[in-house]
Amino acid sequence: MPFCGHATIALGSALAAAHGDGVFTLQLNAATITVAGSRTGAVLQSPPTRSAPLSAAVAAETLALFGLSAADLDPRIAPARIHAGADHIALALASRARLANMRYEFAEGQRFMRALGLATIALIHAETDRLFNVRNPFASGGVYEDPATGAAAAALAGYLRDLGWPHGGVIDIVQGEDMGMRSCLRAEITDEPGASIRVSGTTRPIV
Repeated sequence: MPFCGHATIALGSALAAAHGDGVFTLQLNAATITVAGSRTGAVLQSPPTRSAPLSAAVAAETLALFGLSAADLDPRIAPARIHAGADHIALALASRARLANMRYEFAEGQRFMRALGLATIALIHAETDRLFNVRNPFASGGVYEDPATGAAAAALAGYLRDLGWPHGGVIDIVQGEDMGMRSCLRAEITDEPGASIRVSGTTRPIV
């Protein structure tokens, strides 16, 4: 995994607990990022972002994995390969109910995602221009679904910037709700193409 955003946010809180609130520099394999940590949450600056349309073949295979058709998609947000330190596929659904009913065959999803070098597949629904519900299948990492992924949140925010989406500089992302682990992240978006995304969230101890 080249970059894990929610682990970075958790690390920011852990570093703050050990060393006091502050900004910590982290060296990734392919980038240097920062995380500002406190005992209850953190704010990270993602690696640079980029996005590209999916080929027709990959788009069709992605839809087939989840039993979807082109009619299930939100035409405002085309399927794309998105990146902010790690690669993801973004698939925007027109129906919130369709998102809630997301299912896929785990072994096939793992084969597909690993073959394409994906961290997650981000299935998203735009509740408003600034509020998104997201599910993140994570079969590539051996997990059916990730309840909170800052890397995918940053990549999605970068993609919306590339699209000229009316985000107004910030979006809120609800992840994990349909698996009973509701997580909320905020992504702050500048106008500079490809620039880092600021992602913030709260943390809680696991006991």
